Amino acid sequence: MFAKTFLSFAMLAATVVAIPSVNKRATCSGGQTTANEACCVWFDVLDDIQTNLFHDGTCGEEAHEALRLIFHDAIAISPALTAQGQFGGGGADGSIMAHVDVEGAYHANNGLDEIIEAERPFALKHNVSFGDFIQFAGAVGASNCNGGPQIPFFAGRSNDSQAAPDGLVPLPTDDVTTILDRISDAGGFVAVELVWLLISHTVASQHTIDPSVPGAPFDSTPSEFDAQFFVETLLNGTAPTGSTLESANGEALSPIPGEFRLESDSLIARDSRTSCEWQRLISTFSGAVFAFFARLTVMPAFTANPDDMVAKFVQTVQKLSLLGFDQSTLTDCSDVIPTPSGSPAAGVLPAGKSFDDIQAACAATPFPTTISALPGKSLVAFNAGSSVF
Repeated sequence: MFAKTFLSFAMLAATVVAIPSVNKRATCSGGQTTANEACCVWFDVLDDIQTNLFHDGTCGEEAHEALRLIFHDAIAISPALTAQGQFGGGGADGSIMAHVDVEGAYHANNGLDEIIEAERPFALKHNVSFGDFIQFAGAVGASNCNGGPQIPFFAGRSNDSQAAPDGLVPLPTDDVTTILDRISDAGGFVAVELVWLLISHTVASQHTIDPSVPGAPFDSTPSEFDAQFFVETLLNGTAPTGSTLESANGEALSPIPGEFRLESDSLIARDSRTSCEWQRLISTFSGAVFAFFARLTVMPAFTANPDDMVAKFVQTVQKLSLLGFDQSTLTDCSDVIPTPSGSPAAGVLPAGKSFDDIQAACAATPFPTTISALPGKSLVAFNAGSSVF
């Protein structure tokens, strides 16, 4: 009886071994493995841009600008224009790079010519499309930031594009209704998704709105994906960043010397349609809780909480990156994107600020009164950096 049972198990084991793996991965020439052999080229691109574009994988100006370029290329699509019989743009098709002579002249794209011309040679060298490269470089650049996102990447866009119409990229001088209407037309984005897209501003700065202070960041931690941008945008603004307030170009008063505030960010943080989500993000499981459990061998389930700030950003940027395309026709090469280091940090009150300086705008999700306050005097030092997302 035992012999028969053992024989049955042996036959079963042999049968199981004989079944080919359904998760077999392709091995690339450099030894990397990926779910699809078509993704192998992107490991070569990755090595090249991390060294020669992102300065050995840093979260600097080029990484910030590459992230900005994702938005400016993809959001330039309008089904409403198409329904009127006009060309409404191709979405994330790389047209901003292919037709930089046209789209680069649009006011909303001011300053993007530098990152476009920095990225173009890499796309040509590796024979990948502009649309794919823009999305890939933006995802890689974001992964270089501490606590940053791992944005899914889908390849397979062609270089067949035409210049998108002007007026499809929101401006910092636009009111909230105008911005909401624009992103709704582009991809059905709703109010909370506008807030999630603005998570990009936690690693952003301005370059052209006030050229006298190039690189002035939007928060005090411009190389960190954290909640600091959301905290500091709710502080009462007291002075312009430069010598004069560039209100005509979309600047609002800043709460901290050296920090820049966009008028559109200030309005969105306080608008009834967006303020509750703005304040809720400050309270998500994205800071001290993450840092504590990161030291444990087994991470608790809530670390993948869909309410997490970075998870929301990943979700919304993936949707953005597919505008104008059917995901089923593209190849998922997300496993090429590096895993970011660090954990998203909780927001704190900057030095010299108190809860009296906070202009909370939503009672339903109150501004958290448990966040820490830093001692000393607030002052943001900055270098030449990226422009507005």
